[in-house]
Amino acid sequence: MKLHTISVNNLLRRKAKMAFLTIGLAVGIATIVTLVTLTRSMSGDIERKMDEFGANILVTPLSNGLAMNYGGISLGGVSFDQREIRESDLARIRTIANHRNISAISPKVLGGIRVKGHDVLLVGVNFDSELKMKQWWKVFGESPRNANELLLGTDAAKVLGVGTGEQLELEGETFTVAGILDQTGSQDDSLVFSSLPKAQKILGKEGKITLAEVAALCSGCPIGDMVTQIAEKLPDAKVSAIQQVVEGRLKALDQFKRFSYAMAGVVVFIGSLIVFVTMMGSVNERTTEIGVFRAIGFRKSHIMRIILVEAALVSLVAGFIGYGAGMGGARLALPFMAEAKDAKLLWDVWVAGGSLGLSLTLGILASLYPALHAAKMDPTEALRAL
Repeated sequence: MKLHTISVNNLLRRKAKMAFLTIGLAVGIATIVTLVTLTRSMSGDIERKMDEFGANILVTPLSNGLAMNYGGISLGGVSFDQREIRESDLARIRTIANHRNISAISPKVLGGIRVKGHDVLLVGVNFDSELKMKQWWKVFGESPRNANELLLGTDAAKVLGVGTGEQLELEGETFTVAGILDQTGSQDDSLVFSSLPKAQKILGKEGKITLAEVAALCSGCPIGDMVTQIAEKLPDAKVSAIQQVVEGRLKALDQFKRFSYAMAGVVVFIGSLIVFVTMMGSVNERTTEIGVFRAIGFRKSHIMRIILVEAALVSLVAGFIGYGAGMGGARLALPFMAEAKDAKLLWDVWVAGGSLGLSLTLGILASLYPALHAAKMDPTEALRAL
């Protein structure tokens, strides 16, 4: 009879005890899988939201200002020593130490013009980077693809009385309205967007920009360090971080991660204890059986292999059950813990492999001492129980 056959038969004879051991270990694995999957899924949900929020670093020209007060009455302020940012200077941003964390740079030039008797604000942008940064924009029509196409905010289109595909004249040049933004509830609704080179030409600011937005949105991006690095590269610019509500959620998620790891440690300890106590009890119950095996010529290594194979089989079954139960629990809990209703559950092969590996490791390590105890059992003492 082969050793693994003996192990399987022992498990089949003690179904209730092995079922208890399997369930106990599976609950531990399921808890760990649920916590890890929830943490990873919530991180992915937050990162997607961060991408939708747009820029979180703002680069503006550096200037000195003087507040004017007289008799306790504020008379406003005046700016002097106004410096300008050249478009070519933005290339330095890509050379900072954390340049890999930068997902997009969107330069802008702003200026007021008069169109059809109305004063409007013209904004020159790079449409590729602007649309990548502002993923919440919904455009009716088409996004501008060439220099003679415009994108209008909803309010600007109403004031100017134009729709998609119609012509609009700006400072003597004719443009086509490629698309109109859906209502955003922000200042974008009243703006006229054109390509950056055209706007620079119309406003007489060739090669210059009014401001630049930098998107460096990821859960591990060191925003503070990046602000310092960009400021060093652009000494004539003011670089500031735009505080986002997401930062609070990231801190909460970090605390949840720490809690998850602490809980995982407790669960691992409890699972190991359950395996140890159950396997030790099983060995003590099988004193006579083990004595017979030793008396008929089984070596100590054979006895250990029988016990460890039993533990490995139970651990593998517990690992599969625990992974399935853990993913099911995570799927039920995610809608309540994630802010987005469409948050996606991450199915990771590494989590599946890790749960099986952890279950197998716990089972074997916790059964190692009972197996050694069984192997060291004196055959003559064991046979006296007959």
